[in-house]
Amino acid sequence: MKIALTQINPTVGDFAGNAARILEFAGRAKQQGADLAVFSELCLCGYLPNDLIERPDFLDRNASELARLAAELPLPSVVGYVGRTRNHTGKPAANCAAILAGGKVVFEQQKMLLPTYDVFDETRYFQPAERQSVYPFCGRQIGLTICEDVWNDKTFWAKRLYDRDPVAELTAQGADLFLNVSSSPFALDKRTLREDMLGAIARARRVPVVYVNQVGGNDSLVFDGSSTALGPDGRVVVQAAAFEEDLVVFDVAAGSGEVREQPASELESVYRALVLGTRDYVRKCGYQRVVIGLSGGIDSSLVAAIAVEALGAENVLGVAMPGPYSSPGSLRDAALLAENLGIRFERLPIGKLFECYRAALDPAFSGLAEDATEENIQARIRGNLLMALSNKFGSLVLSTGNKSEVAVGYCTLYGDMAGGLAVISDIPKTMVYELAHWVNDRTSVIPAAVLAKPPSAELRAHQTDQDTLPPYEVLDRILKAYVEDLQSAEEIAAHFGYPLELVREIATRVDRNEYKRKQAPPGLKVTAKAFSVGRRLPIAQKYFT
Repeated sequence: MKIALTQINPTVGDFAGNAARILEFAGRAKQQGADLAVFSELCLCGYLPNDLIERPDFLDRNASELARLAAELPLPSVVGYVGRTRNHTGKPAANCAAILAGGKVVFEQQKMLLPTYDVFDETRYFQPAERQSVYPFCGRQIGLTICEDVWNDKTFWAKRLYDRDPVAELTAQGADLFLNVSSSPFALDKRTLREDMLGAIARARRVPVVYVNQVGGNDSLVFDGSSTALGPDGRVVVQAAAFEEDLVVFDVAAGSGEVREQPASELESVYRALVLGTRDYVRKCGYQRVVIGLSGGIDSSLVAAIAVEALGAENVLGVAMPGPYSSPGSLRDAALLAENLGIRFERLPIGKLFECYRAALDPAFSGLAEDATEENIQARIRGNLLMALSNKFGSLVLSTGNKSEVAVGYCTLYGDMAGGLAVISDIPKTMVYELAHWVNDRTSVIPAAVLAKPPSAELRAHQTDQDTLPPYEVLDRILKAYVEDLQSAEEIAAHFGYPLELVREIATRVDRNEYKRKQAPPGLKVTAKAFSVGRRLPIAQKYFT
């Protein structure tokens, strides 16, 4: 038997487009001699449709498109979709995978394990399967599972999240080949963990394991693809490309197939995830062009480089908005970056606008010293200009704040937080520098001065970030421990040897700035715990560390 691992990039709700993609890839699988084409979880409607699932007409469309696909597919195929439950005693919808052959649905499996951690909330929408069954095909007993159903193996996990194990139950029924259809979002180090886990299943059961993952970006989530087939010894024998659509064929009897080259490092994986996530968010939201405020700093430089790779230089506008405290060097760096990237560059000074604001507010502010208020006014003027360009030219504004700044509120509502997508809002500042160096190792587009100078918002004279924040190396360690690892201030201080007062101050700033993050544009998730999409805390609360 030959199985085609067919990873496609679906768009949520685009039934016609997704179905056409499935048919195209199924045709390619047929041409390459495959007996079975396997597609990803919910590929027919896109993952995850969220509250669209609660609409009866959405469920009807899944059913009608599935029937149409069954009639048109040129070979047996596994297709993920939202189906209806049969017992009518719980949720009306189920996360399903169907085997389509001979013009009809010949087998259907419902997802049993419904994740509710981090970005997942599947019990909100789906009724879990009560049982699983094997399906005989081409002399094999196929154990068909859906994403989370393989993430509960007692031979791999020291602590399991669920009582039941679909893999064990299907093994008891005689499954000698496992197929898993997934929509597994990318995160740092997850690709290695996933491969290790799948290998453990293959070795423990002494059977081949085929894993087909979605690829592409949908809102904040990015899916890396990298679909894989492993032999009974747990060794990877087939692997599709990372971060792009692909089709590879697994010869089950020979235990062989193509292995595409994978990213050389986690840093490369993160960069490619950001590029793919940016491209798909912009295009799937109906935009072609983007606008970016270029300060001459490291964050906006990295975002501009990502945007050019994602969308093409002709679709990126860079805008410098020098104010009274902007250094000549920063303006030169912004202009040089734009020249290196080959993007259109505009210069819109804000000095006169700032003076108008100060004059208008002078009666109300009379006798009061200048403080962060005046700094924020400059940032908000820039946000207004970017949004005006967005409105006039139909371009999406890419905001440039990083995770470290967003975490502690070192950002301005309606100012540098304005935009339609926060490209690097899940990237700590230290990783921003690592990614910028990685970009320059390939292309040398980011000016050397940008990498060398101390980071600064340039909203007052001689300002640097470290006037307000601890060194980013220290800040990022504290933030990862507090936000991602859920450690207390006492634990963090003891582990790193930092003053407890400093750690408590940082943790308190994180919690008190939740209101800002609730108003921020969506960002691309690449770490284990991203703000908003993976971390949900109340705004009005007093549980501070």
